Amino acid sequence: MNIPFLDNWRKRHDGEQDERGGQALASGFAADPEGVAELLSECELLRVRAGRQGLELDDTPASLEALDQLSPRWRDDPEELPWVGNDAGLYLGTVIVRTVRGATWHVWPGGHPVVRLASGREINVVEAGLDWAVTGSPELSQVYAEAAEA
Repeated sequence: MNIPFLDNWRKRHDGEQDERGGQALASGFAADPEGVAELLSECELLRVRAGRQGLELDDTPASLEALDQLSPRWRDDPEELPWVGNDAGLYLGTVIVRTVRGATWHVWPGGHPVVRLASGREINVVEAGLDWAVTGSPELSQVYAEAAEA
């Protein structure tokens, strides 16, 4: 998985370069879970695109509902589409982690971030974000609602 702002995080952590790709995120998570959670919450591309359409993302469930209603202009740009989807998934995860009791980020050994609910269920938020960006389904607010019920 390619996370565009991983280089910035690496620079803040003594410039260490890990040639193992996603394993750098996993090892970084093990060493500094709060720092990685902050990194995952940046979602800069999505925040900029939403802002251009008049939506401020405030890390609340209501903002997920508002995102679901945006005109999907990113679908016109096949190069941008996966990045918006990735950010949408990370933003979804951020909202869940910040508002659902017991939800935490977890990074698989290969570097794939997921949200782990108190029940132990894991939500592949990046996959949900990519599906949403490409097809509009599932809606981000629906994935959130299912996580909040668990």
